[in-house]
Amino acid sequence: MFDQDFTSAISASINAMSSWEIAAVVLALSYLLLAMREKISCWYAAFASTAIYLFLFWDVSLLMESALQVFYLVMAVFGWWQWRSHRDKQQDLKIHRWPLKTHFLVLTSVSGLTLLLGYILENTTNAALPYLDSFTTLGAMVTTYMVTRKVLENWIYWILVDGVSIYLYMDRGLYLTAALFLLYVILVIVGFFQWYAIYKNDKSGKIFDSGTVPVNQNITA
Repeated sequence: MFDQDFTSAISASINAMSSWEIAAVVLALSYLLLAMREKISCWYAAFASTAIYLFLFWDVSLLMESALQVFYLVMAVFGWWQWRSHRDKQQDLKIHRWPLKTHFLVLTSVSGLTLLLGYILENTTNAALPYLDSFTTLGAMVTTYMVTRKVLENWIYWILVDGVSIYLYMDRGLYLTAALFLLYVILVIVGFFQWYAIYKNDKSGKIFDSGTVPVNQNITA
């Protein structure tokens, strides 16, 4: 019975969804695939997708998710500038790791702010799922910044944030976006191992299998 209801809901959502959501999903997926390959053009796809989602989330009362899209727009520009400004220098922006102390501080801060913002939204607005909405928003803000700085663990953070987002979007009827985030979880795992291989090669002073491009100069269009 559950499978039939779920399938019916998916079918109804697909029939009703706008071309804007389809465009946002395609662009968001393009961003992730390009980011996995360290392509600077990923930020163009991110900007376009974010601009669309800003209006989509506001329309379904995900207030924090809407606010997050404004942050994403800024970070898309910042990420593009960061990757571009380093690609022609000897000291390129390389994939690196954060120490455990930094992760502890980040996770503690996100947890505390999630409780605070969730409480405020629950008591002062009509926001849907205020605590989950706050968590995915704050988590995505931190994780997006990690991507702009090429912090390896960003992929691990994304697994948690995207996993929670799947439930959030399904609850609001954005089934195609929920499906996208399910695919994200799979691709994020692949992305982690891709970046980890680059990180290990870079640490050992190796180059790519092609023997021509040093790993710290792989920021391409």
